[in-house]
Amino acid sequence: MKIKIVKLTPESFAEMLQGKQSKLASSFPTDIEVLDIKMDLFSKQVLVAIRSESFEDVPENMPTPVFTPLIIEDLKPTSKSVTPNKPPTSPELTSSVAKLPIPKPSRMASKMENEFSPEQRKLLNFNVKDDCVVVKPVTFLKTEWEDINEVVRSLGGKWVKGDIISYWEIPLQ
Repeated sequence: MKIKIVKLTPESFAEMLQGKQSKLASSFPTDIEVLDIKMDLFSKQVLVAIRSESFEDVPENMPTPVFTPLIIEDLKPTSKSVTPNKPPTSPELTSSVAKLPIPKPSRMASKMENEFSPEQRKLLNFNVKDDCVVVKPVTFLKTEWEDINEVVRSLGGKWVKGDIISYWEIPLQ
């Protein structure tokens, strides 16, 4: 797969949509294709999956690498007056790439996630909440629901039926 993920802040993504001058330099390959865009509300990041022939080929069982674009620096002098003999002060780096810490799920949660097949993991979203792992379907599950429910029950979990959103809860042991 010649795919990479670009992580942006919601603000920088909104600026790009509004056509404002982006702080991201044109370090993107000229042949990129946008494959998917996802907003992660928990980490406040916009994840954009892009593809290019210039990217290295990564096996499917490996995690998708992150593409880090170059960032244009905004020149902001620290003092109001600049003398002609003095060069301007060093610029401050204003990043539009999301640099929020990514919460690390416990080892137990990662082990639980690995109990599901790769096809099932594509249909599910895993989050750690208090003392359990919350498994939410990202799309309507048809015949896959029974197989996923069987895996969840084998891990000691249960289906939680909500008014709007239903999900599985698996207790952390």
